[in-house]
Amino acid sequence: MQLLIDVFGFLSVLLRGAEIAAESFVVGGIAYLLLLVRPLSRRLPPQWPSLWDLSRRWIRYSAIALICIMAIWLSIDSAVLTTTADLSLFDLLGAGFFVAGLATMVAAAVIFWLAHQRDGKIGERLALVLLGVLLLLSCSMTSHAAARLEGRGPLIVADMIHQAGACIWIGGIPYFLLSLRFFKSDDRATAAIVTRFSAIAMIAVGALFCAGIAMGLAYIDSVAAIYGTAYGVMVTTKVALFGILLAFGFMNNRIGAKLQAGDRTAPVLRLRRFAEAEIGIGLSVFFAAASLTSVPPAADLVTDRVTVPEIVARLAPEVPSLTSPDYEALAIPKLQAELDAKAAAENTAAPRAYVPGSGVGLPMNAADILWSEYNHHWAGLFVLAIGLLGLAEKSGRAPWARHWPLVFVGLAIFLTIRSDPEAWPLGDIGFWESLRDPEILQHRIFTALITAFGIFEWTIRTGRLKSQRAALVFPLVTALAGALLLTHSHSLANVKQELLIELTHVPLAFCGIVAGWARWLEIRLPENDRSWAGWTWRICFVLVGLMLLDYRES
Repeated sequence: MQLLIDVFGFLSVLLRGAEIAAESFVVGGIAYLLLLVRPLSRRLPPQWPSLWDLSRRWIRYSAIALICIMAIWLSIDSAVLTTTADLSLFDLLGAGFFVAGLATMVAAAVIFWLAHQRDGKIGERLALVLLGVLLLLSCSMTSHAAARLEGRGPLIVADMIHQAGACIWIGGIPYFLLSLRFFKSDDRATAAIVTRFSAIAMIAVGALFCAGIAMGLAYIDSVAAIYGTAYGVMVTTKVALFGILLAFGFMNNRIGAKLQAGDRTAPVLRLRRFAEAEIGIGLSVFFAAASLTSVPPAADLVTDRVTVPEIVARLAPEVPSLTSPDYEALAIPKLQAELDAKAAAENTAAPRAYVPGSGVGLPMNAADILWSEYNHHWAGLFVLAIGLLGLAEKSGRAPWARHWPLVFVGLAIFLTIRSDPEAWPLGDIGFWESLRDPEILQHRIFTALITAFGIFEWTIRTGRLKSQRAALVFPLVTALAGALLLTHSHSLANVKQELLIELTHVPLAFCGIVAGWARWLEIRLPENDRSWAGWTWRICFVLVGLMLLDYRES
């Protein structure tokens, strides 16, 4: 239980992101079914009813996933609260989060049942719409909007519209891809599907944008709050990812216009691949949105904001440090040595300087900061080497550079040893015990991901694995690592220092997400249409390496 409490913050963000994703696929599926599949059913081929059945099936899958996620989330929240706040389960039944969670589960269960109905009578369709609205309302009741003391109603409505736009757009894309695959040999059906979904998506994007502006005006009170608070930085990240999504949507809309005009040379395969990338980047946006719920709105944080001079001072380029302090100079070893000496003098057992899960943050001193900077700088050299070797391979002049994925394994070994000196293998804290610390846990997850995609990509580059599915491990894990980095947090009592570190992490996460989906497109696009994607992800790795070389915590 104590381990659960220790990692609760990290888990809550991940589960919130998973909840938003599952909800989007349920609501997006309902919208797709009622706004596209049914209206086109009389104008398209006889096999169209099969698409109705296929869409309903995936709505059921999404509803089941949403129920499971909410059950886990409610169980964890309840367990933590009953343990830390001395509350009984009966006390939690009236809590807002518990009521909202139960409402979500009930609505998803009824949607699952209704999606079994074959004919889709008007009453059942209306019920699906109302249940979708209930899902949006339930999610909004655990958002910042519901926590406001003033203007709560309009903000909840804006939040629901914002969610609805995202769900109909991003959550509808999987169903859109299923439809294109179902009718890939029918140009008439494909043109009709693309034309109608483009119109639906444009309306959804407009609603999402307008509601987002309204919420931004309420939660961000000044320009300084955009760069000076964690909330503002995360919103900026969402906007940047939203811009990429709009670019893909614009290109797909142009392809759709060609299809509508009867142009049989329109690159439908490119449209499908871009839509796949939209789903992945959209999911990253959902996790960024989940991170927003873990920090206060910028308007509420009127003190401890980071200023422009502080940001410039932190991000100004400097020569990287490639030497680290002695291990004995770090805060925990130094404090442990003092405790050991005192215990020896008093002939008593020495207490431990730091116990994961004790509720006390990791003690840090100047040597710890230098140690962390050293780790990041050497990691930057590894990543820069990966990017440069990748570019050399791409140029076609250095075939030996195809072994660059092995550098990832070296990076993972380096980080495993160096990233958390208080824990195994350098420190006295055992491997399993160290996982009670959320920051160390996240580091372990990242190193495991690094090792996985390094090995998989090397087998692909050297021809040991020829499966395209195996080739997709690298982009998926890269994009996942970038998305997880958006949820990464440091246990610091100083709000300014925590934000300054986050300002260095967010660009790394952004480049990771872009690199992952660019590599996905390099694999999935037709051979004559993928070169730009290959250059893009390699350049992203070079940028990540350079940013890590300039990483500082002081």
